[in-house]
Amino acid sequence: MKRISSFRRHRIAGPILVVAALFTIGTAFGVASALPSAQSTMTTGTSTLVSEGKAIFLRGCSSCHGLHAEGGSIAPSLIGVGSASVDFQVGTGRMPMADMSQQAMQKKPVYNAQETAALAAYVASLAPGPSSVTNESLTYERDGNSALGGQLFRTNCAMCHNFAGQGGALTNGKYAPSLMGVEPKYIYEAMVTGPQSMPKFTDATITPQEKLSIIKWLQAANHEQNQGGASLGRVGPVTEGLLGWVLGLGLLIGAAAWLAMKAK
Repeated sequence: MKRISSFRRHRIAGPILVVAALFTIGTAFGVASALPSAQSTMTTGTSTLVSEGKAIFLRGCSSCHGLHAEGGSIAPSLIGVGSASVDFQVGTGRMPMADMSQQAMQKKPVYNAQETAALAAYVASLAPGPSSVTNESLTYERDGNSALGGQLFRTNCAMCHNFAGQGGALTNGKYAPSLMGVEPKYIYEAMVTGPQSMPKFTDATITPQEKLSIIKWLQAANHEQNQGGASLGRVGPVTEGLLGWVLGLGLLIGAAAWLAMKAK
C-alpha cells in the first residue's frame, strides 16, 4: 500500500494515468462505433434489396396481387406468406402466370435468382412468414433418416403424390406434381407454405428434422435404379396390369387369328 501511495505522488503518475484513460476511452469508442457501422451496412443492403423487390413487384405482380400485395379478385393476398412462398412460386416458374383460374405449372422461371431474392425480401418485409431456405442449409444427408422419411411420406403425402413420389391426379382437373428431380429447398418450402391444393405442414405437424427425413427419402427414391428393367412410371400394379392385359391379350388374339388363317 505504501508503494502504491508513493507512486501516486510521483510526478509522472498523472500523465501516465491520463494516457491510460485516453487509450481506454478510445478503444471502447472504436469497438462501440464499429458495431453500428456493420449493422448499418447490413440494414442498407436489406433496404436496397427490398426496394429492388418492390419495383419488380409493382412492374410484374401488382396487376393481380394489388399495389400493396393486398390481393384482389383473381389473386390472393401476399401479406404474411413469407419469403419461402415467393422463392417457391417464382423460383419454379409457377409465378407469374397468365391465367389464375388454372393450376400453376412448373416452367422456366421468368426472373433470375437475384430478382427472385429481391421479390422474396420485399414480400417478407410486409409481414412475418416462413423464411426461404437454400439447398446448402438443408442438412438432410446428415440429420435426415431415410426410413423415417419414407414412413412419413406414405402417411402424409402418398395419397396425392403417389407412394413413389411420381405425382397423381386430384379432383376438378387438378393434380399433384411429381417430386422426382425437384430441388430439396423447393420441397421444404412447399411443405411449410402449402402451395395450390397442398396442405401446410407446420413444425407442430411435421418437425423440421422430419421434413429433412422426407427430403432424404425422396432424394434416395429419385436416384434409385430400376433393378427389374422398365419402371412403367412406378405408379403401382395398375399400369403393370394394363400392360399385361394389352400385351398379353394382343399376343393371344394375334396367335388365334394366325392359327385360324392357317386352318383355312
